[in-house]
Amino acid sequence: MKKGKSYSLQEAIDVVKSLSYDDQEILFDIIAKRLRKYRRVRLLKDIAEAREAYRKGEVQRGTVADLMKVLDE
Repeated sequence: MKKGKSYSLQEAIDVVKSLSYDDQEILFDIIAKRLRKYRRVRLLKDIAEAREAYRKGEVQRGTVADLMKVLDE
């Protein structure tokens, strides 16, 4: 694939189907590693945001019943 060219999902699937089984396995491993890294980065960002909200006092504690009361208001 040329760098910078955009492919539709179906075009990408067709390209992957044309690869050998071994190359498909390698590609799958690469994509799985990238997704794990992406999830880890996103989780770390979410944790940092939650800690900042807690530090600012924007977080409330309570039970599920407390939450339901707030949602009903």
